Amino acid sequence: MTDMLKQGSATAASRIYETLRQDLLNGRYRAGERLSITRLRETYQVGLSPLREALNRLAAYGLLRQENQRGFRVLELSREELADITEMRRQLEGRALELAVRHGDEEWESQLLAANHRLSLTDKRTFVVEWEQLHSRFHNALVAPCGSAWLLRFISQLHDQFDRYRRVAPRALELRHQLDAQHQELVDLALARDARRARELIEEHITLSSEVAMLSCRQA
Repeated sequence: MTDMLKQGSATAASRIYETLRQDLLNGRYRAGERLSITRLRETYQVGLSPLREALNRLAAYGLLRQENQRGFRVLELSREELADITEMRRQLEGRALELAVRHGDEEWESQLLAANHRLSLTDKRTFVVEWEQLHSRFHNALVAPCGSAWLLRFISQLHDQFDRYRRVAPRALELRHQLDAQHQELVDLALARDARRARELIEEHITLSSEVAMLSCRQA
């Protein structure tokens, strides 16, 4: 019975962790907002133990700040942090894509084509949540065969930190159209096995996306 209770608590913690992670990325809570444990329990219908476990995990992951004896607070948005995140993404994702292009097989090519196709068919203005999920899958597919689990782990964490800014930034349609067009260009270069130009383009893509994300700092 004890093992079953522990398993149930772990499952609840994992569920609330993922739900809260998405809500934090989507801007449900304001930058700098202090989170009320009582309100969170009511909102997510979860017990205190799994909630605190999830909050501690999110703090360790870098999406919350734990304050001594005062609970948890959503991280503020700053231009300096975003610039740092952007540069780390450029370096790590550029390297990962370079390796992926060199080592990816035919199965990778098929998965990349499918991910890009699904993304291109989804209208982000109408299906925002679905588009965000497909967008993440596309970028994950690009670098999947890089051969380093740690590199992929760091990239995933940087993506979440970057998305805190990008998803709450005002719409910049001209830049977003350019970013969407670059997705197809990245696929074309990957399939052509042009590792150098693919790396150059992903770094340019990240820099351009940061221009959109930086708009969020003006509203913070």
